[in-house]
Amino acid sequence: MTARSTRTGAQTDAEDLDVEEVLALVNDRRDTGRTRDSGLTSDRASGEQVPPPTGPAQSDASRTSDAHHRATPWPQARDIAARAARAARAAQAAEATRSGAPADRRAPAPRNAPVPLDAALGLTLAAPLTALTDLPSFDTSAMDGWAVAGPGPWDVRDEGVLAGHAEPQPLSDGEAVRIATGARIPPDTTAVLRSEHGRTDGQGRLHATRETKHGQDIRPRGQECRNGDQLLPVGTLVTPAVLGLAAAAGYDTLTVVPRPRVEVLVLGDELLTAGLPREGLIRDALGPMLPPWLRALGAEVIAVRRLGDDAQALHKAITTSGADLVLTTGGTASGPVDHVHPTLQRIGAELLVNGVKVRPGHPMLLARIKENQHLVGLPGNPLAAVSGLLTLAEPLLRTLAAHPAPESYTLPLRDEVHGHPYDTRLIPVVLRGDSAVPLHYNGPAMLRGIAAADALAVVPPGGARAGQELELLDLPWASAGIGVCFT
Repeated sequence: MTARSTRTGAQTDAEDLDVEEVLALVNDRRDTGRTRDSGLTSDRASGEQVPPPTGPAQSDASRTSDAHHRATPWPQARDIAARAARAARAAQAAEATRSGAPADRRAPAPRNAPVPLDAALGLTLAAPLTALTDLPSFDTSAMDGWAVAGPGPWDVRDEGVLAGHAEPQPLSDGEAVRIATGARIPPDTTAVLRSEHGRTDGQGRLHATRETKHGQDIRPRGQECRNGDQLLPVGTLVTPAVLGLAAAAGYDTLTVVPRPRVEVLVLGDELLTAGLPREGLIRDALGPMLPPWLRALGAEVIAVRRLGDDAQALHKAITTSGADLVLTTGGTASGPVDHVHPTLQRIGAELLVNGVKVRPGHPMLLARIKENQHLVGLPGNPLAAVSGLLTLAEPLLRTLAAHPAPESYTLPLRDEVHGHPYDTRLIPVVLRGDSAVPLHYNGPAMLRGIAAADALAVVPPGGARAGQELELLDLPWASAGIGVCFT
């Protein structure tokens, strides 16, 4: 919710709330401290006053309250999404064991595939990284200087030893040879004398200007690892440094958990893809926003399809998708052109989450289409869709990619914030020093706040006071930049 450091009492930023939330706040204030005499019963789990069942002829308000009663608490919804992904990974592993690879070209991709090093950044190791050779694989010079044998002074050979050349001739006691960093050490070398630690006299003999110790500045074979040593375990995130280590250890490919594949289905006849809003039509904000956000979460976006409000097109798109995750935008409510629920029922999908107690975004859903394929239905309002993305899609994609859950952290709020009476609320914040500053323009249809934000604050039911510590959800580009986000 919006900061209200200069507001008191019932003064709220009503323009930032949807109608249902405004009514809930007003009713909550009106009825503070007493039970409403309206025939409502109390939901002990949430404290919400809900209507008793009235049979098939329930009012719209009754159906709305029942839907809220069935909604999943926000933390539990995130856990369900992660568990669903773990089950999908187990199902894929079992299928791969039985048949080698999926025969159906529309089935999700097999897991644990070898990929070239340049395609592995940001993925997770599915097999240990084991040294294929000793590192270094031969005794090598750690410095530019001279390879020397025995005590000095030394006679210096005319030819030098360079990196990448064949093994040089052995040295005799009292003999030295120029050597470059990374070059192979001649047999019988006792030390490398750095260039700055030696001088030659008039007869061309080399003298050390400081004490020379046996083995000095020589990297012996196997100093870093021996052939067969485990360098990194399964589950390691492939960073640029991991790619360098893998290359040094002799790898051309890495066995990794591939990126989860996502297909985005944009619903709504009212959406424009270009130009100014006009004649009741609005610009599609989610089509441009979701694919890069999904990639920043580690997914591969295989398609973005705009279907309008066409039930048959939606049915065909879902049943023919080869994605691990189908992501829909809009159509999750119960209006005349909201086709997501009827389509899922038609294909026999299993609803795992049907509404979440979070604002914005409570009509979101998670369904299992197949053992290893899921659908996340996002609300159509842009900030509500972001809420659904971070609540359901992020833990599912993270788990499919075998990435560890981020460490949770908290910061105190600089200003008091409103909350929903019964639901968790996600609000955009900027980080200033050791505090989180709530941003305005955070209504379900607004993107102005999130566009300036560093994170989302998790506001408990009832709101939070200034100075209260709240959990924060980082935005994937806030620290590293979207172009270099590995996860």
